[in-house]
Amino acid sequence: MHPLLFKFGPFTVYAYGFMVAVAYIVGVYLATIKARQEKLNPEIIFNLSFIVFIAGIIGARLFYVLENLAYYIDNPLEIIMLHHGGLAWFGGFIFGVFFGIVYLKKKRIPVLATFDLIVPYLSLSQAIGRVGCLLNGCCFGKEAEWGIYFIVHRKFLIPTQMFSSLILLIIFIALRFYQDKPHRTGRIFFAYLILYSLKRFFIEFLRADNPVVFYSLTLFQLLSIGLFLLGLAGFLFVRESK
Repeated sequence: MHPLLFKFGPFTVYAYGFMVAVAYIVGVYLATIKARQEKLNPEIIFNLSFIVFIAGIIGARLFYVLENLAYYIDNPLEIIMLHHGGLAWFGGFIFGVFFGIVYLKKKRIPVLATFDLIVPYLSLSQAIGRVGCLLNGCCFGKEAEWGIYFIVHRKFLIPTQMFSSLILLIIFIALRFYQDKPHRTGRIFFAYLILYSLKRFFIEFLRADNPVVFYSLTLFQLLSIGLFLLGLAGFLFVRESK
């Protein structure tokens, strides 16, 4: 749609990077406010968010590059061109969760309780970030007459980015509502895994940028099935009360 937002002298501001930055700032700001309300040290949430963000960007980019290795072997400089898009959420999730756990364990802070606090705002950040995908033209949908015209593709495409953003916003609202109700520790986090995996599984049927790899399913649908099962198992078996 509009990959380049504006230029300011020698500086160029790209829509994708700008929206990722906005998503991070908004998510961290709201999460730290929630931490204060829960009488938790907001500095811990700020540091955790920064670690998860950096690790998530690295993991998401690494996963995407590996997924499209042939292209990046021929175009190695594109690996660092993050403003062109190309972040795979599953890679970011794995790296972000791993390094988040390492940090929390080092600080001797409960992992699941902390994840319960931040994941609603993660969902909101993703909703904002998908607007960047829409403007950039990545994560695009299949061709359709009723779709939106994408200049970068010169086609009318299903605006899967917009659909994803709206669903993620609904997930944020649902998780925030659940967050303020009595619940067992860990259930907010696992509910997020369930809802996100369902969202991604069905959105994949509308997307055109991921090839089918197994029985008419894409790699990300297979990963979504695994994530759904993990989230469901965790949601059902967590026993510690809040």
